[in-house]
Amino acid sequence: MATAESCTGGLIAAACTDLAGSSNWFERGFVTYSNAAKTELLDVDPELIERHGAVSEEVARAMAQGAVARSHAQAAVAVTGVAGPGGGSADKPVGTVWFGWATPGGTVTEMKRFDGDRASVRQATVIHALARLLELLALPA
Repeated sequence: MATAESCTGGLIAAACTDLAGSSNWFERGFVTYSNAAKTELLDVDPELIERHGAVSEEVARAMAQGAVARSHAQAAVAVTGVAGPGGGSADKPVGTVWFGWATPGGTVTEMKRFDGDRASVRQATVIHALARLLELLALPA
């Protein structure tokens, strides 16, 4: 698997590699905090970012698909969101996170809004990203 992370800054990859034996299934992680990194490392079309914003379904989907395309992974999880405390808007308040999961069965996206401070939003994002990936891959937690 691979990760493509913006608002979590590598926390999902860290959670994966904290597990003994993860070298058998974890391929790589992309930390694409900036829009330029999303474009350069994951081939996210800059027009998608301009049209929909970095925190959007379209960008999360493109990030997940780009992580698979730019790695040797069979599955990827991508996250892009507003962890706070600033940076939110009426449409995308603090705690808004878009997820993308690219698996052999296709690409799935989902938006969640998490309460709490920056650390809480980021931790909730990590947990949801990995739990949903296990569900999509039909693996036991």
